[in-house]
Amino acid sequence: MSMSTHTHPEHDYHDHHDHHDHAAHEGHSHGPGGHHHHHAPQAGQGRTFALAVGLNVIIVVVQAVYGLLAHSTALLADAGHNLSDVLGLLLAWAAVWLGTRRPNARYTFGLGSSSILASLANAALLLLACGAIILEAIQRLLNPAPVAGLDVFIVAMVGLVVNGFSAWIFMRGSKEDLNVRGAFIHMAADAAISAAVAVSGLAILYTGWNWLDPVMSIIVVAVILYGTWGLGRDAMRLALAAVPPGVDTSRIQGYLSGLPGVRGVHDLHVWALSTTENALTVHLVMPQGHPGDAFMQGVVATLRRDHAMHHATVQVDVTDGACECVLQQR
Repeated sequence: MSMSTHTHPEHDYHDHHDHHDHAAHEGHSHGPGGHHHHHAPQAGQGRTFALAVGLNVIIVVVQAVYGLLAHSTALLADAGHNLSDVLGLLLAWAAVWLGTRRPNARYTFGLGSSSILASLANAALLLLACGAIILEAIQRLLNPAPVAGLDVFIVAMVGLVVNGFSAWIFMRGSKEDLNVRGAFIHMAADAAISAAVAVSGLAILYTGWNWLDPVMSIIVVAVILYGTWGLGRDAMRLALAAVPPGVDTSRIQGYLSGLPGVRGVHDLHVWALSTTENALTVHLVMPQGHPGDAFMQGVVATLRRDHAMHHATVQVDVTDGACECVLQQR
């Protein structure tokens, strides 16, 4: 039986995360496999997204124009894929901006979860682009047309340089933020695609095998699908409130069970608030009574530092065994 509820704050400890709390923990590591808590760099991320979007818009225009002039399906496919990338980057950029908004009465956790939605939308955009590319490639295989191999090679090389640079500027953030990882996958895939298209342009130039162009388009689609599957899977899991990647609930359970005075741990829930922040709620059975605020603050600090739990709510249940917590009976 719980001796405390959320109407008795002296028996619950909430990690409130006011502005000063965020500032104190920015850039702090949360242990092996965990996420990192970064808020300040988001302004820099905005500039990164702006640069990547601008460069990719230029590439889309150049590839589309030369794809039509050179009769290259591979270039048009790359242009279509880059267009989906621009839309995806804009979504990811918007999610970064929304994540900086303060919590309010309606969105008490803020709007960080928009980054999860952006990751899902990115995966969907990539799949749509793949479908369009395959349809066009099949049509070109059935009705082959002469391809200007040199033009294809030159434009693809320009795309390789731009996309390679864009992937490089996203590389650091891709390890800790699924939203940025989506942008990185877009750019890295584009660089690989541009390289493949450049190779096909050279091959067509020297062999005259125009069918290589649509075949390369299909290979490009396979590469995109391979990278998109993991992104879409992880984003879907986060959207369904699954335990985030890199978080080990058994380790958390073991840590809480080993605390002095704790006789049981139940109703442990862990989920993602965004692609960079996690939340936790748990009940600790402590028959000897509430251990005091200093003890609970230490628990929350450890959950943040070692287990990547940025928002933790811990409730103490004082029980003599005669009654059980209602949530424990579920």
